[in-house]
Amino acid sequence: MVQERLRMDATRGPILFRCDGTPEAGWEPFYQCLSLAAAFQRRRRGTHFFSYLDPLSLATVINRGNNDWVPAEQRLGSDGDLAATLAQVRRLNAAAVVVSGEGMTSDYLAALRETGTLVVAFDSTAGITFDADLVVNPLTSPGRKAYRSRPGCQLLLGHKYALCRGVFRRQRTIRATEPAGPFRALVAMGDDDPRGEAFTRAEQLLEMDKVSKVTVACRTHHPRYDDLRDLVDGSGGKLEVVTEAKELMTRLVRSHFALTAGDGWSGELCVVGIPQLILTQTDRHARHAKRMDEDGVATFLGDAGDVSFDQLKEAVDLLLDDAMERKGMTRCARNQYDGRGPDRVVNGMEIMLHAPARKRAAGVVPGLRIAA
Repeated sequence: MVQERLRMDATRGPILFRCDGTPEAGWEPFYQCLSLAAAFQRRRRGTHFFSYLDPLSLATVINRGNNDWVPAEQRLGSDGDLAATLAQVRRLNAAAVVVSGEGMTSDYLAALRETGTLVVAFDSTAGITFDADLVVNPLTSPGRKAYRSRPGCQLLLGHKYALCRGVFRRQRTIRATEPAGPFRALVAMGDDDPRGEAFTRAEQLLEMDKVSKVTVACRTHHPRYDDLRDLVDGSGGKLEVVTEAKELMTRLVRSHFALTAGDGWSGELCVVGIPQLILTQTDRHARHAKRMDEDGVATFLGDAGDVSFDQLKEAVDLLLDDAMERKGMTRCARNQYDGRGPDRVVNGMEIMLHAPARKRAAGVVPGLRIAA
């Protein structure tokens, strides 16, 4: 009994998430960590966020998911951040630390690894040499050959590890077939929309006769949220903006196609089986969108700045006129994306945390008998 208790104490420590959410760095890393934290919550793991947030109202999103939050005074990778993160790892005696954001470096990850905690990096650029225990890319690109890592580092890449929130996973069985007309469009440009494309494209969809209803799914901190609300007032009921999960649930099963940006939201919509037209705003999302196009789960139109109204209208008309194309996208998307990505990542981390070598490092020797 004592041996089992020691083993549990050595492997059931909390998970620390080091990520930021700001207009400059974007909010995608922050929401990626929230999706993974929800999976850990189902495993009864304690989850703690050490984050620099802007706006501060994001702290309520963390606490709403039963996570603890400690405000970071420095942004990820800035001067003083590493020392503060190391202090949090030691204070919590964290079993693992998950790092997500552009500020991470190889030296940053190596310093965290020296503490003995499991170091997990979320990355979809493959821009550094990863001195970590585990690297996760929830997007389909880049592939394994692009990543450089130290010995012992494991890679979890591709659509099997796409992060998916429960609101999308629960609608998968409900939207087994395409809903009846008239046609409805969903504009979901993701957690980061630096150019305000959600407003621009919603305005353009309102001018298309074949689209009878437009739903914009966005965060309340979207850069053009107020403009979207004003657009709703003048749309005569054709446009709506949803920000809450409960509102989004009913719209997912009624949408005929979605306009997305090739980020994590694209994978989540594949879980539901909604055909997509993708307009990207970053290079890494463009690589992901090209792969999705090749896999037949979406149509990649190109960089948002290069796609005109006429080009978008032509793509929308072609998609809505071709029922077989929409059915093909739905079938391919549902076959590739099953919504279990977060659970697979958690399983991988749990296997590594319970490895005999890590238990010995924690002071627990397998097979040792201790008298009660």
